[in-house]
Amino acid sequence: MPTEEITLEGHIIDSLVFTRVLDDIISFGGDFRILEVHVGQSRNDRSHARLEVSAEDEAALGELLHQLQQHGALIRSVQDAEISAADMDGAFPEDFYSSTNMQTFIRHGGQWVEVRDQEMDCGVSLGSDGGFRCVPVASVKRGDRLVRGHRGVRVVPFERSREKGVFEFMASEISTEKPKNAIIRQCAKLMVQCHNDGKRLLLVAGPAVVHTGSSDHVVHLIQRGLVNVLFAGNALAVHDCEHALYGTSLGVYIEKATLADTGHEHHLRAINTIRRAGGIPAAVQKGLLKSGIMHACVKHGVEYVLAGSVRDDGPLPDVITDMLVAQDRMRAGIKNVGFVLMVASGLHSIATGNILPAWIPAVCVDINPSVLTKLSDRGSFQTIGLVTDVEPFFRELVHEVDLLMR
Repeated sequence: MPTEEITLEGHIIDSLVFTRVLDDIISFGGDFRILEVHVGQSRNDRSHARLEVSAEDEAALGELLHQLQQHGALIRSVQDAEISAADMDGAFPEDFYSSTNMQTFIRHGGQWVEVRDQEMDCGVSLGSDGGFRCVPVASVKRGDRLVRGHRGVRVVPFERSREKGVFEFMASEISTEKPKNAIIRQCAKLMVQCHNDGKRLLLVAGPAVVHTGSSDHVVHLIQRGLVNVLFAGNALAVHDCEHALYGTSLGVYIEKATLADTGHEHHLRAINTIRRAGGIPAAVQKGLLKSGIMHACVKHGVEYVLAGSVRDDGPLPDVITDMLVAQDRMRAGIKNVGFVLMVASGLHSIATGNILPAWIPAVCVDINPSVLTKLSDRGSFQTIGLVTDVEPFFRELVHEVDLLMR
């Protein structure tokens, strides 16, 4: 049976990395022999393990080694990564390396080079400057130099924090029975700390933010400087504008929870008003849009990316209808982001999780547990999920933020 030696370094015991590696070897039909294990004697000490891994043939061994690299396994026979030129636009070479959202290094010219723009489910391209970066398949151009195979690739696995706290022991659980107030307080602390450190804060929001009467809370966070980037769709912007123009959302008066006469027309009339004005910033400048989330974004210089979908009414002129353009705008939007808050938007939360590197902390709030499950299943390890209603969450978050920023 073909055999390869691998090493594991870091907090591989308390982060369960070592256990996952052994489990994957068995699951893939392989075998192993532990050659050496050194276990750190305190919580801050790093551990080391050396294993001999085997599989039934070279193809199976290659697949197994690729899987083990997701846990940070380093292949002993260190070689430079194999680089091949793309033979066509919009496709990787065969046997391309598929990236993760974890910190990654590529061995090139005898040196380990960190990959930029880390993102899961991409290829890794070598630029003319000798640097590597993640690139989505649709952006590949013929002649681009891309990493192939699994050799010469080192992945730094996601590890549990060394610090105790509510986020650490809640990270992997999806339940309605979480200490919500404790998580919200921690969320507020992270947001304020991120703001004080000069990092940008990203809010991903769905239309339920408006429907539930949470708009004023979001506006308050924007005014506090705790929202610097907004990812949303046509629906949030439309119903936010509808509320600003008519006091309704989906034709229902938010303050009174009563249906307005001909209220079913309000969202379309709001779209028409913004389109006639030339877009959201123009509507604000002309004094047509005087309140709401989008008004606050314009007034406070918050960058927003409105990514549309096939079901959109209108859409608003500001909505990006080309999905590849929307993806690139979102990738640009996460630059220098230090914290992400995703609220009541399954589509945009999962899309955001797909482009986030694993080291950016994120909180996802949704009444639907399946949204949180999908994020976790996709590999967004750093996301803390909270199953709760939107308005009470924002109300408590604003309260905690105000206490911290007195």
